[in-house]
Amino acid sequence: MEEEENRTKLARIVASAVLLVVAVVVQRTVELPMWGYLLAYLVPYLVAGYDVLAEAWEGVREGDPFDEDFLMAIATIGALAIGFLPGSDPEFAEAVFVMLFFQVGELFEDIAEDRSERSISHLMDIRPDVATVVRDGAEKVVSPADVRVGETIVVRPGERVPLDGVVLEGETSLDTMALTGESMPRPAGVGDELLSGCVNVSGVVRARVTKSFGESTASKVLDLVENASESKSRSEAFITRFARVYTPVVVFAAVATALVPPLVSGDFAASFPTWLARALTFLVVSCPCALVISVPLTFFGGLGGASRRGILVKGSNYLEALAKAGVVVFDKTGTLTKGEFKVVSVVSAAQAGEKDVAPATAAPAGASAAAPAGAAAPAGASDELLHFAAHVESFSNHPIATALREAFSCLDDGCEVADVHEVAGKGVVGTVNGHVVAVGNELLMQERGVACASAHERGTIVHVASDDAYLGYVVIADEPKPDARKAVADIKAEGVRRTVMLTGDRASVAESVASELGIDEVHAELLPQDKVSEVERLISEKGEGETLAFVGDGINDAPVLARADIGIAMGALGSDAAIDAADVVLMDDEPSKIAVAIRVARRTLRIARQNTVFAIAVKVAVLVLAFFGLASMWLAVFADVGVMVLAVLNATRALR
Repeated sequence: MEEEENRTKLARIVASAVLLVVAVVVQRTVELPMWGYLLAYLVPYLVAGYDVLAEAWEGVREGDPFDEDFLMAIATIGALAIGFLPGSDPEFAEAVFVMLFFQVGELFEDIAEDRSERSISHLMDIRPDVATVVRDGAEKVVSPADVRVGETIVVRPGERVPLDGVVLEGETSLDTMALTGESMPRPAGVGDELLSGCVNVSGVVRARVTKSFGESTASKVLDLVENASESKSRSEAFITRFARVYTPVVVFAAVATALVPPLVSGDFAASFPTWLARALTFLVVSCPCALVISVPLTFFGGLGGASRRGILVKGSNYLEALAKAGVVVFDKTGTLTKGEFKVVSVVSAAQAGEKDVAPATAAPAGASAAAPAGAAAPAGASDELLHFAAHVESFSNHPIATALREAFSCLDDGCEVADVHEVAGKGVVGTVNGHVVAVGNELLMQERGVACASAHERGTIVHVASDDAYLGYVVIADEPKPDARKAVADIKAEGVRRTVMLTGDRASVAESVASELGIDEVHAELLPQDKVSEVERLISEKGEGETLAFVGDGINDAPVLARADIGIAMGALGSDAAIDAADVVLMDDEPSKIAVAIRVARRTLRIARQNTVFAIAVKVAVLVLAFFGLASMWLAVFADVGVMVLAVLNATRALR
């Protein structure tokens, strides 16, 4: 619909320009009375500006007339009227040109901002359409809205959890990516909470419903996006704010110029025509053409310059908001980190230190005996550890299993793997070449009576034991993006005074990443509604005139992207919902582009201010001359069209 309106406006501009050429030809070749020329120019004038006149009239009727539409209307009508004053030359073409230029600027503004209104229908995927509920001893498939609090639901592997609840029977792993943005599944057993929107990965579970469908987590995520979009802070267009002051001052000054001097002179009838002509010249000079064209063009150039750097800004108002960013808030996974889990280190029992493992720990055949703490373990110990871990995990599609397999490239070495079974929420146990191998967390080691090392490293710790003898552990982590640290440093160099990270990941991992990247503040283990609450708090604490920018990539980030003053989404790998809810999209997922976007925005705003100061200074000077009768219509045209041309040329610098 918006694209169709833009095409219609473009057609009107082209039609008006053609009709203007026809009117000029008529004026120069055909002898007509003044009103005949007026009619010839009224046609292109009304084609271009009928909606501006309508908006101006509506503002007058509603008691709020002083905006750019009103000033455009009165200035162009004044230009049309000058030709009927004794001794004055007609300025009909000027009036049409002014209205045409105004509409071109409005068109550019509309094109730049159309993309800011996107559908977020992709989010509907996280809210299931059906639920399996147990009634009268039988399972029934119903709408989630029909399930009552306290009823029991059944969730099978591969199904999305339809309602919030507490597990009554069974154990499983939950893919919480849709809510937390974290790709590492989380274990869930009896007594643990199930959140709607999660995907059941492995086991069948029965759960007691604790919240109605409308109050479920998935529903709240959707509602948060809608409500946040409505309450989103949007800066008014720069020129509109200026016009609210400029327009009434100019109008009242023109009226005063036409009436006060004749009244003071004592010969109103004789002097009024002279002062009325000056007042109308005053209005032509005051026409905000340079502002209403150059300022939108400057922002439009900034948008184009940013897009060439892989930064999509959905409107000029977002550029202005981005230029004032004083607080930048980051999501972690997929934003500052790669979102891909890799084995970052392999630590044998010897390297972990004898004090952290059981005294009876024995190494498997081929591995070296324990070494003193901190000593370098032989390659054989690490190789054997990875060998066992990768083979036991060879049949799993769990992210941990994938990372282990990728770290060990010789899975086709003929080893015999048998009796592999998952211990829900703890790990995997299997037999490799006759050795019973356990791969999992500390709970699995405790269950099998194996004393494991106390690891304090960033990432997920996977312990490995063979025949109940501790071998060591593997550290699996989501690595920061190569330019993440530089991104944070560059953002601070641009004048951003506070950087914050919000994540659904564990506190220890989040704090480690924040420390490594130089982020000032971190809040971990957050759900989407928690992130929105944190952003609300940060918005309330920001400085006067500052804006808050949030950078995220997942579906779970959509509500907070919409609530922030300026939402920045990682585009290439980010979810559709996050991209739709954001105001700025980094198309190549490089966080270092955030500083570039801020720099482009601030340069654009600086050029817009230069144009504003230049246009106002010239116009004020010519207005003073017009008041004393020292400014001819040619000088008035320069103060309008000439300043506009110079301002537009300056605006094109924003493209570079």
